[in-house]
Amino acid sequence: MKKIFLGFILLVLILLGIIWMNLPKITPYYTQLTKTRVGLNLDLQPKAQKDAHFVGSQKCKECHKEQHRDWKKSLHSKMIQDIKANPDAVVADFTTLPSDADFTLAQAVYSIGSKFKQSYMIPALINEKEDYRLGNYQWNEETKKWQSFKPYTYWYKEAYPHDNREFPTSNTCDGCHFTGYMSTGERVEPAISCESCHGPGSKHTEDPDSRIFKASLSDPIRTNEVCFQCHMRNRDKRLERANTKTKDLWMDAKDYPDGYEPGRPLISYKLPAPFALGQETKEFWANGAAKKNRTQGNEYIHDSMYRHGITCINCHDPHKLTNTAQNPEKNDACMKCHSFGSIIGPHQDTLEQHTHHKENSKGSLCIECHMPKTAKHTGKSPYTVRSHLFSFIYPAQTKAYGMPAQTNACYACHDDKTLDSLQNNLKEWGKLEWEKLELLQDSFK
Repeated sequence: MKKIFLGFILLVLILLGIIWMNLPKITPYYTQLTKTRVGLNLDLQPKAQKDAHFVGSQKCKECHKEQHRDWKKSLHSKMIQDIKANPDAVVADFTTLPSDADFTLAQAVYSIGSKFKQSYMIPALINEKEDYRLGNYQWNEETKKWQSFKPYTYWYKEAYPHDNREFPTSNTCDGCHFTGYMSTGERVEPAISCESCHGPGSKHTEDPDSRIFKASLSDPIRTNEVCFQCHMRNRDKRLERANTKTKDLWMDAKDYPDGYEPGRPLISYKLPAPFALGQETKEFWANGAAKKNRTQGNEYIHDSMYRHGITCINCHDPHKLTNTAQNPEKNDACMKCHSFGSIIGPHQDTLEQHTHHKENSKGSLCIECHMPKTAKHTGKSPYTVRSHLFSFIYPAQTKAYGMPAQTNACYACHDDKTLDSLQNNLKEWGKLEWEKLELLQDSFK
């Protein structure tokens, strides 16, 4: 009898194993994807946290050593660096700084960025307030050259004097780059640290049972807001008011969601940069793809994965910041959920059937076709910023929207061909889709 029972248990385990092996890879995310959607207006910040204040990452480190160690190695910890405390933070060659530069290395207190470009913060008295301003040159790490930097040429050009020496970082850079500044106006920590994503932690450090905001426990649509607070280009929320113009916010326009803390409804603090399909802007191509960095949120909210509940942290470890544009996890990152024959595709039997490229070639890397490089970190930088629209951009679509040919995934590799010939290749492969046909036909007129 015992042998029969053990045999039955073994059979059940085998059957369960077979069922599990044949379940879609998306199955482990079922709980996340089916969470109740609470809407964009609900305040999710724990009540106990509302009276808390910011304490800095060193306090968090006392209990969360592993997370702190991982974060310390990430670029979020290095977005703002104290040059005096860490001279190695400077990546620019100051021996080649142009003679008309309005700053010196000795005057610079903080560096901003390091991997793609680096700007420098210099103490300044602006609006009768001790503040910082940016130098009139920034270092392009991708080209290894200095280039002229006029921050007032962006959307807030009507809100500030056209002189970077009167352009305060307090209203433009500090909200995202200094922990705590966005909601308190105090530069608690020169870094994008723990409390930038979890909110003020004083109550939690006093009592670990006192809740702190944890995005992964939220409605997945709301989970993304901790990233979108900075990784979504915006306008000052006050511009939403009737008849309010940028010039009405003279010397006070904010380039971050002023007052926001993680868990609060971001929609109450942030006004996304405007975009209408078919209209090119300084920040977006006419199809909605990014022209500049820091636009991941603007693109992603238009993607079906976002609508179905896939979050930023499903693809990017929030502490280690893995799977970046420079160090992608390649197809493994996508195949965590997608697999051949599954309900979410790819809907072919092999990778070569799906891509029409050899399996180990660049043309069979998911990100090369679904996340092409459409944007630059500066106007003089190469195209290195990958789109987060995720839908495949056809060569004819690139042509129809007047985008540079090199932003198209096909042309990026096959620049010896025309967009028309590449489009014909897709047509021969049967890769066209009905909803694209009208637009694609227009591009050939």
